[in-house]
Amino acid sequence: MPKLTEYNIEHTKNRKTYRVEKNDTLIYALGGLGEVGKNMYCFEHDNEILIVDCGVLFPDDDLLGVDYVIPDYHHLIRMNKKHKTLVITHGHEDHIGGIPFLLKQVNIDAIYAPRFAKALIQKKLSEHRGLERTKIIEINEESNVQTKYFQVGFFNTIHSIPDSLGILINTPNGRIVETGDFKFDFTPVGTNADYQKMAFIGASHPDLLMSDSTNSEVETMSISERVVGKEVLEIMRNHPKNRMIVATFASNVYRVAQIMEAAVKCNRKVIVFGRSMENVVEIGRKMGTIKIKNSQMLKPEELAHTPDDKVCIICTGSQGEPLAALSRISKGTHRHIHLKPGDTIIFSSSPIPGNEESVNRVVDNLFRAGAIVLNKSILNNLHTTGHASQKEQKLMIQLIRPKYFMPVHGEYKMLVHHQQTAIDTGIPPENTFICANGDILILRDHKVLPSNWRFQGDDIYVDGNDVSGLSTAVIKDRRILAENGLVAVVIAIDSKTNTLLSQPVIVSRGFVFIKDSQGLMREASFIVSKSLQEIMKEKTTFSELKNCVRSTLEPFLYKKTHRNPIVIPVIINSKQTMEQLQKKRKMRHAKPNETKEKED
Repeated sequence: MPKLTEYNIEHTKNRKTYRVEKNDTLIYALGGLGEVGKNMYCFEHDNEILIVDCGVLFPDDDLLGVDYVIPDYHHLIRMNKKHKTLVITHGHEDHIGGIPFLLKQVNIDAIYAPRFAKALIQKKLSEHRGLERTKIIEINEESNVQTKYFQVGFFNTIHSIPDSLGILINTPNGRIVETGDFKFDFTPVGTNADYQKMAFIGASHPDLLMSDSTNSEVETMSISERVVGKEVLEIMRNHPKNRMIVATFASNVYRVAQIMEAAVKCNRKVIVFGRSMENVVEIGRKMGTIKIKNSQMLKPEELAHTPDDKVCIICTGSQGEPLAALSRISKGTHRHIHLKPGDTIIFSSSPIPGNEESVNRVVDNLFRAGAIVLNKSILNNLHTTGHASQKEQKLMIQLIRPKYFMPVHGEYKMLVHHQQTAIDTGIPPENTFICANGDILILRDHKVLPSNWRFQGDDIYVDGNDVSGLSTAVIKDRRILAENGLVAVVIAIDSKTNTLLSQPVIVSRGFVFIKDSQGLMREASFIVSKSLQEIMKEKTTFSELKNCVRSTLEPFLYKKTHRNPIVIPVIINSKQTMEQLQKKRKMRHAKPNETKEKED
């Protein structure tokens, strides 16, 4: 793919910015830019904010103890007096997972969601006390959401989950199209994309297109979901005597449905393991997306008594997640499944970048147990993506025909590739915008302009269900401790005379090796002592003393070592402590009857 020209790069860097005026419509993301996850796109006009999606990002391996990463809702909390409407494009976690955390902090007037997403959200909110009665209004491609300043319409798109919608937003300053996650599949398993409506929208030349960038580096068209279903069926027919175990994403509802259909055609009964998989199958069966009878399902206690050639196990763990069903099966710690030589394991997925090592570890354990393992490769079609490739992205741009373009939902390199695709398709470079979370675009009289200010767009780490942000501070401290260590400074003072009683004692853990750094520690102690003596010439507080220690020691240590350890001052008010110790000694040496009299 051609790289951005030097002109385009310079133009982006030197682009003029504009001040926000009273009647402007603001466009910004609180999540989803520079990352794959926690999608949240906001459109603000006067006293209204329209929010599209509210997702989570699952943490990397280095964020130990973190359950989710969510957007910083600080701006929305500050704007709590403004009316807010939440519209959902589809039911994947990176688009709906943050809703419980948002509702606990921000007043939302109404939630609009397509049918399948609505069921998943209701299931999620039922696990959070006080949120189970939240009203969710069901929408489809024919729906129309009207507020004071926004009019929102919808069109069908194709994704790996039912009821996926693109959005057309009419504002006082112009029209915006947000695609949601999409691909183009000319033989789809579910509802087809509404090409006619997209072309009709394009005939009006919308002002801004915000489009999914996840697969912007992939040039070829993605294969159809039906091809994957046929491949799985063929494998089951070619291994008629083996027990089948299929690992895939629980969120890929159409894939799960096709695996079950293949199993039934091969006279196998199906059993599902993994909480997320069980939830999706339950909702899919209720919605009619997954068509399988109770008589074609197995219960865990029936598994041991069912012949291998009559069993198909569908489970989570295709990304090597340590606690997922397949990982436990590979280690021999699963409660109901114990591997046998000849078991056929199908990975109906591709490893997400960064998960390769975890997946390889699981695959190695499966081979050790004598299993046959089949992965996606050039020899088979065991997986297809739910996101548009370059050619499909070009088709979307040609259908919508926008004046301005903003790539969304992707890491920075994906946004850059998608920007170049838009330029290749005919959108002027100066009309394309690569933004970060918190950056603001101004929609003013059908023109899109970059703003000279931005909102806070940080990550918030969630440990359990805590959304206070305290977990974020804790995780940041953990990182600093892991990378730079800790330095404690013990200071003995007499608060009555406001004097330093001795040189500060410095103790280090995980920062430097004390025996090899005696000179550094002596110099640090001297510098801290000098600063304390200066500040203690006048009456001061413990808080001021601690701040003095930090502000003196932190820059000194960084200058000497280029590391930033956590500095913890410990202040001992020595005379008071001695008096307390003396009292305790007297009590210990007191006669037993004297002590009893005092107690009486």
